[in-house]
Amino acid sequence: MSKLSHINAKGEAHMVDVSPKEISTRTAVVRARVLMQAATIKLIKAGSAKKGDVLATARIAGIMAAKKTPDLIPLCHPLAISKVTVDFTLAKKHIDVEAAVKVEGKTGVEMEAMTACAIACLTLYDMVKGVDRGITVTDMRLVEKTGGKSGTYRAK
Repeated sequence: MSKLSHINAKGEAHMVDVSPKEISTRTAVVRARVLMQAATIKLIKAGSAKKGDVLATARIAGIMAAKKTPDLIPLCHPLAISKVTVDFTLAKKHIDVEAAVKVEGKTGVEMEAMTACAIACLTLYDMVKGVDRGITVTDMRLVEKTGGKSGTYRAK
């Protein structure tokens, strides 16, 4: 196992110095699944949720969350994010959520994509919890990252 970059020689947590790294285009894609009742999916599709447009609200929440990641995750670097997308695929009893983040920078955007996806999922829950308390968020994971010294990663 390789050495953890956020732990210094004294065993203390620290922010990694990225100044020697090369600037490159870096992307990350994260997916999760939100399980819910079929009736809840129908409500979302029909646009009849009492709180308003469920998918639009969750999309905006995810985008905002990506930009706030360094405020939430202590050792993340503030980044000038180039692009964030949050997309939804509705099925009979679940919604698949995909967040993608892009930056031209010296460090990756995996945490920004994770944060965007997580907050989009939580917003889906918040928007319809009044009609479906059994909603479950599951299977969040990095599915792809590109750029940087370590290159491309794609989940199997």
